[in-house]
Amino acid sequence: MKLNRSFYTRSSVTQIAKELLGKVIYTQFDGVLTGGIITETEAYEGITDKASHAYNDRRTSRTEIMYSEGGLAYVYLCYGVHHLFNFVTNQKGVPHAVLLRSIYPIEGIPAMEKRTNKKFSDKGFSDGPGKLSKALAINTKHTGQDLTAHSIWVEDRGIAIDEADILLTPRIGVDYAGEDATLLYRFLINPLGIKNPSLPSTREGRG
Repeated sequence: MKLNRSFYTRSSVTQIAKELLGKVIYTQFDGVLTGGIITETEAYEGITDKASHAYNDRRTSRTEIMYSEGGLAYVYLCYGVHHLFNFVTNQKGVPHAVLLRSIYPIEGIPAMEKRTNKKFSDKGFSDGPGKLSKALAINTKHTGQDLTAHSIWVEDRGIAIDEADILLTPRIGVDYAGEDATLLYRFLINPLGIKNPSLPSTREGRG
């Protein structure tokens, strides 16, 4: 059920961003397993995308990880506060990435509540990239993490998503990107529209 590297190394970052909807991201740190259904993503198309950190082949100590083969984590700090998690995609040398923007928690909720100092029932518990990273205990030290290994990974749990339930919109907070700010590279679903999750209420640690 764990997604293998071939899922991430495909050439279409928008297709990957779309297909991540309904998949389940897990983290397991210090024996604590947490996870949630992916409900919102954004695609960033590298060198040609003015909204991407790697636009115009910009290679820095921060963006270098984006040039790796797909299937690694890219986590950066936003406004000096929020840790934003991205899936590196495509082949080595092509700096595509998918930003994880929202999850619906299904595993380890008490641990998530403790990490965020919020209740699962609170509005907006994990509906932003900084919030979900905090809930999953992801931070910048996880940049370069292999997403096919045992600390951060994604599983296909057989959750059905109807095409009609997927909303495409421009990305958030990229007004600086000119015409690229209007690209419909944000993909989201209503968690209430998720069908056939077939997920047990508790799970053993895995990886």
